[in-house]
Amino acid sequence: MNSKIAITGMGIISAIGNSVCENLEALLASKSGISSLSSLQTHHANSIKVGEVNLTNTQLSDVLNLPKNNAFTRTALLGLHAAKQALLNANITDVNAYKTGFISSTSVGGMDKTEMHIKEYCSNKEAQKYINSHHAGDSTQKMADAIGITGFVTTISTACSSAANAIMLGARLIKAGTLDRVIVGGVDPLSKFTINGFKTLMILSDSNCRPFDANRTGLNLGEAAAYLVLESQEIVDKENKKVLGYLAGYGNANDAFHQTASSQNGEGAYLAMQDALKKGHLVPSDISYINAHGTATANNDITESIAIRRVFGNTVPDFSSTKAFTGHTLAAAGAIEAVYAVLALQENVIFPNLNFKTPIATTHLHPVTTVKRKEIHNVLSNSFGFGGNCSTLIFSK
Repeated sequence: MNSKIAITGMGIISAIGNSVCENLEALLASKSGISSLSSLQTHHANSIKVGEVNLTNTQLSDVLNLPKNNAFTRTALLGLHAAKQALLNANITDVNAYKTGFISSTSVGGMDKTEMHIKEYCSNKEAQKYINSHHAGDSTQKMADAIGITGFVTTISTACSSAANAIMLGARLIKAGTLDRVIVGGVDPLSKFTINGFKTLMILSDSNCRPFDANRTGLNLGEAAAYLVLESQEIVDKENKKVLGYLAGYGNANDAFHQTASSQNGEGAYLAMQDALKKGHLVPSDISYINAHGTATANNDITESIAIRRVFGNTVPDFSSTKAFTGHTLAAAGAIEAVYAVLALQENVIFPNLNFKTPIATTHLHPVTTVKRKEIHNVLSNSFGFGGNCSTLIFSK
């Protein structure tokens, strides 16, 4: 079996746009989606910055033509919006014409609705449908049902590496011959749960985040969804399909250091990047651009910088973090940045690392800070999650 994994469709909704085209326009215009919090009632609203999608749940339901009494959480609504885009982009009219799977990822699940209705669970039967939608797999199943996938359906939740791991699992299932085509990605909405949790960790910034800057003050949370259609080369050849890019390599590792921090030498990140290069039959000099995890937290940016230095030495490729555009979208991040990686390949462009001024003294790495045009052949994308779960994807022309 041909082992090439083709990307034939993409869909996205984020703080900088409700489609792939809108996201690309914002990236090229260096237009950030970070703003003050407006969609949730919380006393933290004036002390943090976030990346919010500009559509309400009601607007999303209307766009998706869902019945008024649906039990879709914001997770399911955002995810379905992006997944439908991806299928349309891939020109798929019969989703079950081939062995097709759906792998979605989330960390929030139905938490947004649970927060609203948990206190009235016993007194209001109407509220119970939302509490029953709390678990992570509920949004996945609702999306799969809505787009008609009747085959393999599963959910991945490995914190901020979730979507990268969903993409990786999809590729492995195609390579194994288990599936011919997989819709893969992730989604997370904003919620009080994540805001309070990250506030407790003291890693939320009260200003626009500054990835890789020596004076960074923390991350901005964001909400988003993105999905990609992965197909075997056999389908591509049979149907003469347009290929947006290829998933050339992938790797996952764990430094087993701390529940919410990575090790000082970035061991997990280093091993994940090395594994992805090995699987892609690539060497460090083949990488044209690194879309870094780059959360703008004190721990991540220094350890990721050290890991990048360990892999690439003194010849670090052009790199940037795009989280200053969208915020850190948690489980969705790997899929959001996968879309951006493929766009970078298609447009031969490196998207800027916004708000950067001063390099970290110990690593002296300087990200690309303005839109840069160059020939790009391979993009390496990092996604690192709590619990030390580190994943790297490599996308190629």
